[in-house]
Amino acid sequence: MENNLAETSFYVKVGDHFEIRWFTPTVEVPLCGHATLATAHVLYNHKQVKEDKIKFSSKSGDLYVTRDGSGLTLDFPKDHLVRIDVTNEMCEWFNVMPIEAFKGNIDYMLVFSGQSRIENLVPNLDKIQKHKEVRGVIVTAKGATVDFVSRFFATQAGIPEDPVTGSAHTSLVGYWSEKLGKNNLEAIQLSSRKGYLTCTNAGDRVRIKGLAKTYLSGRIEVN
Repeated sequence: MENNLAETSFYVKVGDHFEIRWFTPTVEVPLCGHATLATAHVLYNHKQVKEDKIKFSSKSGDLYVTRDGSGLTLDFPKDHLVRIDVTNEMCEWFNVMPIEAFKGNIDYMLVFSGQSRIENLVPNLDKIQKHKEVRGVIVTAKGATVDFVSRFFATQAGIPEDPVTGSAHTSLVGYWSEKLGKNNLEAIQLSSRKGYLTCTNAGDRVRIKGLAKTYLSGRIEVN
């Protein structure tokens, strides 16, 4: 809550791996890609970790981050989506009606007819917030210049709109891989600042590649 960022990660070294947990300003979440990428960046660049592959244990199982010359790659378990009906309530969440709806382990995923729909989507955050049984709502469509685009709204977790959501791509990659008939995918999360991701469908796992930079180092005093 003090940081007022979408997620803050906390980690501790245990033997040959790290335990990790993530918190939004209001709740603990079971999976977070953005802050896991940041944690690996800190370990590599500020804590002198030498291994090219870091293992994290979490509430969502074992997670891995690998580094190479051009970035960091998350290796996460793939989400299992169940198709559900598009309800009247879902049609009130945004100014445009979705064409498909799915429920994953922690989020809803709504599919729309094109990238412009996602770009111009106006969320009704008060109505979305009423659904406490999920963390948030992923919206997605086929991309104009990349394979797919998305946005993510999680007012239930204190995040009106997340800038980039690695965990949401554990749902998105499996869907778009099957839809487009390819395992290697380029994606953009169309938040105001945008997030660019290179994704791979790898059986029951998803690999998500991105970049991280250090923008601030500091000290927090906890009484």
